[in-house]
Amino acid sequence: MRVFTPRVRPEAWATGRARIKRSWIVPFFTFDWCWEWVAYFLSNWKFLEVLEYMGSLSVLVAVLFYFSESGDRIKQRHYQAWQVINTAQGKGGSGGRIEALQELNADRVPLVGVDASGAFLQGVNLAGARLLRANFSASDLRNSNFRSADFTDADLRSANFRESNLTRSNFHRTDLAESDLNGSDLTQANLSGAKLDDADVRGANLSGIVWRDIGSLKDANIYNVKNPPPGFVEWAIQQGAVRTPDEDSGQSPQR
Repeated sequence: MRVFTPRVRPEAWATGRARIKRSWIVPFFTFDWCWEWVAYFLSNWKFLEVLEYMGSLSVLVAVLFYFSESGDRIKQRHYQAWQVINTAQGKGGSGGRIEALQELNADRVPLVGVDASGAFLQGVNLAGARLLRANFSASDLRNSNFRSADFTDADLRSANFRESNLTRSNFHRTDLAESDLNGSDLTQANLSGAKLDDADVRGANLSGIVWRDIGSLKDANIYNVKNPPPGFVEWAIQQGAVRTPDEDSGQSPQR
């Protein structure tokens, strides 16, 4: 902010003119002398100082309003994100849902009961998301990040999770029937009560999974799973799981 300091009264024109020895300098001196008086009068005009203070005060008020309304702006942003998700319900493609879901999750908004069935959400990042009772059935979720997500009671039937990060995710009582978990990372995932009938689990990393209370595994393909817990493969076969290689491998199914 500028501080107004009254200027020193300019000297008389005659006094200054007497110091000038060359006549061609006189017009320049006269021009400068006139502006010195203008500056002198303005520096003593308190109204300009008041305007300067008011300008600084208006900036301060604008900053205060900006921060006081930040909560409303966040609510508006969340409302718009939910609008995008709900409007695209039941439709294929992304429809802006990837960005909307990620934005809500980044702001720690629970995504409980969200319906994104049949959506193209490849590469979505919903690490740590609360997705209880969510519906991602038949959705394309390849190469996505659901690290530490909570899918309790969610409908993930026929969802495509190929090559996705599902480490430490909670699939308690989740319907994963006919889902594609080929090559996914299920390290330390909780599968208690989960339905995995006809799921493709080939090549998935099963290190440290919670598996003893899996709901069902009938015809789930566990061929070439990585780091299965001791006893898991034998138990899964007893529950009806199969070990079928890729169709192009030419190998016979195993039980």
